Amino acid sequence: MYWPFSNFHTNAEAIADYLSRDLPYTLSPDDVFLTVGCIQAIEVTLMVLACPGANTLLPRPCFPSYDAHASSNNLEVRYFDLIPEKGWEVDIEGVEALADENTVAMVVINPGNPCGSVYTHQHLKKIAETARKLGIMVVADEVYHNLSFGTNPFVPMGVFGSVVPVITLGSISKRWLVPECIMGRLNLTSGPPTFIQGAVPQILEKTGEDFFSKVIVILREAAHICYDRIMEIPCITCPNKPEGSMFVMVKLNISLLEDIIDDMDFCLKLAKEDSVIVLPGVALGMKNWLRITFAVEPSALEDCLGRIKAFCQRHAKKQ
Repeated sequence: MYWPFSNFHTNAEAIADYLSRDLPYTLSPDDVFLTVGCIQAIEVTLMVLACPGANTLLPRPCFPSYDAHASSNNLEVRYFDLIPEKGWEVDIEGVEALADENTVAMVVINPGNPCGSVYTHQHLKKIAETARKLGIMVVADEVYHNLSFGTNPFVPMGVFGSVVPVITLGSISKRWLVPECIMGRLNLTSGPPTFIQGAVPQILEKTGEDFFSKVIVILREAAHICYDRIMEIPCITCPNKPEGSMFVMVKLNISLLEDIIDDMDFCLKLAKEDSVIVLPGVALGMKNWLRITFAVEPSALEDCLGRIKAFCQRHAKKQ
C-alpha cells in the first residue's frame, strides 16, 4: 500500500494498524510504502508496472496524472468506460475486451474523482473477480477514503485482497485535511515535512469521529446544493447526485448554446466573463463534459453556480 510519508517504521506501523481496522486481515509495516503525496505514489506504482510491452487499463474519465506518468514510463494505456447511467460503474465487459496477455493492472478510483461516485461492495467484488480472471492486479486509488455521504458506504478494495492482488493508494490530504508537502521546502529535499511525519501516528489515532462527521455534513450539504442548482441549468445534465469525494461530472449540451464550440471553449469564456473556473471534460477524456468541485463554502458555491446559470442564459440559442 502507498501512503504519503517518509519511510519511518513507526509511521508505517501506525498506518498499517489504522488500515487494518477495515480489512479482514492484518497489515504489517512492510505492507506500507510511504511517498510524498498520492501523486508520487501514482508515479512509483506505474514505474514499477512499466515492463517492456506492458499495458495498463485506466477508467474514462480519469485523473490525468495516471496518463501523464504512464506516458513518461512508456507504459501503454487503454481506457475502459465508466457508465454514467449506472452511477459511473466500471464497464466490466469493456475491461475484458481491452485486456490481453500484456495487461498488468487496472486502476479503480473509489470514491470517484472526478465522478463523485461510491461503489457498492457487490460491484467492487465483481471488479476483483474480473481482474482475477484476467490475471491482473487492481490499483485502488482511495485518496477520498471514507468521504462518502450517500446511500453507499465506502468499502476498501483491500477487502478483496484474497481474490486479487491489490495496491491501495491513499493520502492524508483529503480526509484529514493535512498538507502533504511544503512547497518552499522542496528546494532542500523532495521528502515530506518532518513535522508532519512526526504527527502521523497522532493524526491517525487521535482524530475524533466528530471531526469526520462535520466534514461529511459539510460535503453532503454542498453536494445537494451543487446538484439542485445544476438541475436548474437547461444545457447541463447531471446523471447522478454525487455520493462521495468532492467532485461531480456533468454533461454539456452544446446544441443549446449559441456561440460555444465545445467544453474547452465553454470553460475559457466562463472564466473570462464570470471568473468561475471549472475543468473541461476533455482533460479527463470526456469531451463536452465538465468537472465541477463542490468543496467550497456553501454561499460561495451558490454564487458560482448562479454565475454559471447566468452565463448559460446569456449564451443560450434564441428560440
